[in-house]
Amino acid sequence: MLESDIEIYYFSEDRDVPNITSKTSIWLLEIAGNYGFKIECINYIFCSDDYILDINKTYLQHDYYTDIITFDNSEEQGHIESDIFISVDRVLENEQTLDVPRGTEILRVMAHGLLHLCGLKDKSSEEALLMREAEEKCLLLWKTKFI
Repeated sequence: MLESDIEIYYFSEDRDVPNITSKTSIWLLEIAGNYGFKIECINYIFCSDDYILDINKTYLQHDYYTDIITFDNSEEQGHIESDIFISVDRVLENEQTLDVPRGTEILRVMAHGLLHLCGLKDKSSEEALLMREAEEKCLLLWKTKFI
């Protein structure tokens, strides 16, 4: 696969885009493929707490901060089209709170949004446990294949 064939884009609203490489996009494509999905187009939009709060209030009627909001724009089963908003502020704070190596939390959150698009949920405690396990598998894939 040519790098130009990858339809994963990274944008900054009011925060810098984290250190993203072509390996990051290939990793995301592999995750989707492992769940039987093809990425048509994903836009990762990195932003501040205030920006994502506004998105949360406007589109989801939620009045609280969050690390990620995933909009599924897919029209065809098995194909992913999405806009994923990630609060860099939340991710950095969570990284410190969880005491994980720098860069780990942004990868986990990016995978989390993609896993939602692949059908995983996290509303119930059982679903949340399965989501955490899937996130860990994604991070293990990153560590073993892409570092």
